[in-house]
Amino acid sequence: MLDEEPEDTEQDAEKAEMRGGGSRAAQLWIGLARAALAAEATDEKLDDAQSTDPVVVAKAIDEHKKDAAYDQVVVGYLLQIAEELKTKGGKEAAALQKRISRLVGTLQPQTLARLLEMGGDSRQRKKFVIDAAQGMAVDAVVELVQAAASTSGQNISHSLVRMLSKLAVHADEGSVMTRTNADGALRDQVQQLISGWQLDDPNPDGYRLALEKMSRAAPVFRQSDDALPCEPERLLQMGIEIQILGEPVWRSVDALASRTDLVPLLDVLDAAPEGWMRDALWRHIATSDRLHQQLAREPVNTAVVQRLVGRMELSAAEPLLDALETADDRMASAYVDMLSALGTDVGPLVASRIAGARWGVQRLLLVILGKLSELPAGFAPREFVRHPDSTVRREALRILIKVPATRGMAIAAALADVDERIVRLALGAAMMNCPADAAKILMARANDPLLSPDLRALGIRALSSYRSPNTISFLMGRTLGKKKFLRARSLATKTPEMLASLAGIVTHWRDDVNANTVLALAAASTDPEIVDIMARRVGTP
Repeated sequence: MLDEEPEDTEQDAEKAEMRGGGSRAAQLWIGLARAALAAEATDEKLDDAQSTDPVVVAKAIDEHKKDAAYDQVVVGYLLQIAEELKTKGGKEAAALQKRISRLVGTLQPQTLARLLEMGGDSRQRKKFVIDAAQGMAVDAVVELVQAAASTSGQNISHSLVRMLSKLAVHADEGSVMTRTNADGALRDQVQQLISGWQLDDPNPDGYRLALEKMSRAAPVFRQSDDALPCEPERLLQMGIEIQILGEPVWRSVDALASRTDLVPLLDVLDAAPEGWMRDALWRHIATSDRLHQQLAREPVNTAVVQRLVGRMELSAAEPLLDALETADDRMASAYVDMLSALGTDVGPLVASRIAGARWGVQRLLLVILGKLSELPAGFAPREFVRHPDSTVRREALRILIKVPATRGMAIAAALADVDERIVRLALGAAMMNCPADAAKILMARANDPLLSPDLRALGIRALSSYRSPNTISFLMGRTLGKKKFLRARSLATKTPEMLASLAGIVTHWRDDVNANTVLALAAASTDPEIVDIMARRVGTP
């Protein structure tokens, strides 16, 4: 369409800048980027697109400590760019306009005010804003007007700011005629406003009269200097919609963030379109301090914490680990899941806390490490195999059983433990591939009165998977009754251990010639449990 700019305008200009294209617009922007980043870098380094990204440059200016020399250099480039945009045109100037406008819109309000204050006396500031009003994008002009007013000790009403912002929206998104008229009206009003700053009331007469009528007709809009012009949710949504990240938006974000319930704020951010503004707002909200605050609430809003952790990723680990130390069982389980979901990079942080933690927390930290796909370098779970607390031993053994190199040792150690939960863990691991050392322990504990009958039976089932003549001999002895004079052999008295031995033979030894006698006797049995075990041999249900 005729009212749309060619899509490749900015791309072509950026390519020219990256080539050091020789245009003054390109030179000014690269000079500003170099000054803002305070980089003694080669041109090749600044050719990196990220090095000259407006958001990156704005972030560098925001984060730089107050430094008169630094600010003067940055302001010097801003003044030159404003003068350049007022008089020049073309693709390079259009690209420069978009970049500087995005830079201004991204800067924190206090940073913009600091730069304008450094820019000289009120006369020079007025000239800069007037020049900017002729060349910069309209949303950046609104930001500059507010910052310049603050720096010069002038007062601009919230209503006038809203009207200027409304014109900026129409100038950016309206029809061809609307965009032209709104753009011209906004720039004209800004020039009148700036020119009238020597008056007691700097607002244009037309606006002043209109605002007075509005105030009399709708007193509900009267508010204190600290009050927002409307609900913070609505003001934030408006800022996101028109892509203006100014002082009212930051105040709205902070107002919403100070509430007990962060859900409305997070919903607005999640619904925002992807881009620089949403990223900047999320960086402001998803911080360690904010997460600490949410984790300290009673009760903790788990859904909010999860959303913050999802944005913060690994930087959320320390606050979560701090909260884990005092959490109840329900919250501890949630924190364990969140920490393990951060991936293997969280492993070293978790391992570093184990030695000094109390036993209950040590167990939870081992649970986290057990959920990771890879253990942190230098971490030795063997140190906890003989820990006084059984829950800590169990989690350490669980980790060791998962590692092929330590599986046999860990199963054998777990089978010899006095805690039945640890023994049960080892039996589950040995059920289909019992190690040799574990088989010896299982034979020794088959008659252990300290083990419950069901654990002894599970031990026999696990033992049966170990292929050895000793294994089939052990199973036959548990399955056949004692031979009596002149009487045929029979099955042993039915017990859980006897049934487990028979099931082990059917599962692992049914093709062994030594098992024929037992299998024949079992096949002739009418006992339902024995019939069921034998049915598995031929695959019947």
